[in-house]
Amino acid sequence: MSSQFIALASCLDGFDAVKADSARSFGRHTHDQFGIGLLCRGAQHSASGRGPVEARAGDVITVNPGEVHDGRPIGDGGRAWRMLYLDPAIVAQAGLAITEGRPASFELTLPVARQPLLARDLSELFGLVTGRAEPDTALRGEELLLSVLARLCERAALRREPPPPVQCALHRMDDDPAVPVTLQELATLAGLSRFQLLRAFRQYTGLTPHAYLLQRRVQLARRLIRRGMPLSQASAEAGFADQSHMHRIFARSFGLTPGAYAQAAVRS
Repeated sequence: MSSQFIALASCLDGFDAVKADSARSFGRHTHDQFGIGLLCRGAQHSASGRGPVEARAGDVITVNPGEVHDGRPIGDGGRAWRMLYLDPAIVAQAGLAITEGRPASFELTLPVARQPLLARDLSELFGLVTGRAEPDTALRGEELLLSVLARLCERAALRREPPPPVQCALHRMDDDPAVPVTLQELATLAGLSRFQLLRAFRQYTGLTPHAYLLQRRVQLARRLIRRGMPLSQASAEAGFADQSHMHRIFARSFGLTPGAYAQAAVRS
């Protein structure tokens, strides 16, 4: 069975939209955005930062920024889904409206939700984001986004903060992922031995420091490509050895090539 991943142009700022139909399995990876999607056909198993889950057609699926997750189909027929990726700033703004101005840092606690009204609003929002911009698109988009997030926020919780040593290592890689770093440098920043840092980092993030750094680099590359930067320059700016290395990590993380993503960004 062939895989189809399509990055769709978005008529609203702060949104990325992907439509997929695939029997492909994804290894552990992260996103720097909130992901909210609808499984349209088939079913899948996934391991998330919130435990192992199973989703079937009609379920809403979610992922938090930085959350390590994977995905594999159930059965031989693959599965199809539509996914919206929201910049954290969009969610933060909506959160202030939902909480009536009270700052709230939260993570979505349900990786899978079977809520028909939520699925309905999400489907309409996806169609709006990927459709043609009309005079009232922004207004209706705000309404739907608030509705979707409000339903999800009913089951939200405070995000667990990393232990201070791990936080030091995370900050080093988050601040400038393009700059190479050694395990010894991270361990020194954390005040731990290399093995202690490796163990603590993996326990908190689910990834090794090297795997985490690659995820931060590919997320940086995606942002640069969305801004219109040529692929070769984005690869270098994000710290990849060459464009082919970026291509492999990008396709493995997002299901589509940097070139396909760039074409969708141009159409936005």
